[in-house]
Amino acid sequence: MSKTPSSTPVPFGLSRRSLLQAGGVVLLLGRQHLAQGASIVAVRVWPAPDYSRVTLESDIPLTAKPVFVPSPPRLAVDVEGLDLNPALKELVAKVRPDDPNIASIRVGQFAPGVVRLVIDLKQEARPQVFTLPPISPYKNRLVLDLYPAKAVDPLADLIADRLREVRSGTAVAAAAGSTDAITAPAEASDPLGDLIAQRSTATPTPPPVAIAQAQAPLPPRPAPAPTPVPPPVPRPTPAPSANIATSRRTDRIIIVALDPGHGGEDPGATGPSGLREKDVVLKIGHLLRERINDAHIGGNPMRAFMTRDADFFVPLATRVDKARRVQADLFISIHADAFTTPAARGASVFALSERGASSTAARWLANKENQADLVGGLNVGGLQDQHVQRMLLDMSTTAQIKDSLKLGNSLLGEIGSMAKLHKSKVEQAGFAVLKAPDIPSVLVETAFISNPEEEAKLRSSAYQQQLADALMVGIRKYFAHNPPLARSRSV
Repeated sequence: MSKTPSSTPVPFGLSRRSLLQAGGVVLLLGRQHLAQGASIVAVRVWPAPDYSRVTLESDIPLTAKPVFVPSPPRLAVDVEGLDLNPALKELVAKVRPDDPNIASIRVGQFAPGVVRLVIDLKQEARPQVFTLPPISPYKNRLVLDLYPAKAVDPLADLIADRLREVRSGTAVAAAAGSTDAITAPAEASDPLGDLIAQRSTATPTPPPVAIAQAQAPLPPRPAPAPTPVPPPVPRPTPAPSANIATSRRTDRIIIVALDPGHGGEDPGATGPSGLREKDVVLKIGHLLRERINDAHIGGNPMRAFMTRDADFFVPLATRVDKARRVQADLFISIHADAFTTPAARGASVFALSERGASSTAARWLANKENQADLVGGLNVGGLQDQHVQRMLLDMSTTAQIKDSLKLGNSLLGEIGSMAKLHKSKVEQAGFAVLKAPDIPSVLVETAFISNPEEEAKLRSSAYQQQLADALMVGIRKYFAHNPPLARSRSV
């Protein structure tokens, strides 16, 4: 025998009909809220040779379903819980003609509550699509990173640039009719190579045809001629081949890795009048690059390699990895400090520490700089080998730190001749970006951008030039006492 279910208690003052009507209103409001979907706060496109990034920032998390089509290369992304609006349409106009990866972006309402983005690519790519939780100054972000299928080789680019310079110089000298216009750079002594060159000059190697003829069977000797043979006419001694003199003239390129801090999604610190750290340190990096590329050390040409040469984000471990890939001789990370009060001022130079920070301020700054990946947006799931990345950041050596302190002192002394110093000695802390185990590495805080007076200086072109000059002199002084080690890298 079935039991009749007991009546559900009804709140005081509400009939069952009223309760059902109220529930219907709540359900309707919930559906209306869901139908409204996410609200797009901003859209951004960051082009770079390394990769191009597209960011959709929204008030609530977005769900995306990406599909990559290889021919022609394009990425289609269906974003759910979203309706087409003017902010999304702005993406179409944000693609720059010089973007190395993205040709165009198309946006359309694929279905109710679903917006489809189609990113037409200039080359085959390895896309990464991921989301980032809110972190100041951003809300929820949907990130589309488009890496070239064939990664850029930074060392090959530096060598190609040097070769173009050498060929250009040779062409100019030839047009002027002068063979003395170009002086071969000095190189380390090579006794064995010198001996081989001397023997090659004294006894020229016969051409391949002569060798083949010499190894062939000798024909029968003809009968002697009845008339006397005249004495041979002496031949002039040929001048040494130019190839012998120049084939061993190789460049030992001295590479300085410049690392302008922050970039792209990560603006870094912001001054009272709105000057952004990522912008000013990039300008200083460009100025220092010009000076390095025009310089020689011991007859060897110098080249600057920038971990970023435009406004895009580079993860901390990638900055270290880039410097190691080009076998950099030095690594200089450029920043503009900020503090909670505008009174702090002065430039600083930091090296790595294995035993903890040299001061509370150094520890605070290192912790702040090491959070750049959280702001810039790192696809943790996209790391090919997180274990290797972790090992890279954990590696450090006593020799590297010792050389880094020497470099830091050289730079600090020159900066102190044209600007106020925050500390008169090189400080140390656990900066992740300084943990290349085989490269002397320092982090230069050019000034406190949070100080109104120093922000004005950082904005000044004259101050930027003076700072680049001081850093260049410091680099030269370091190499004067610490000649670059031998490398296999040459042109």
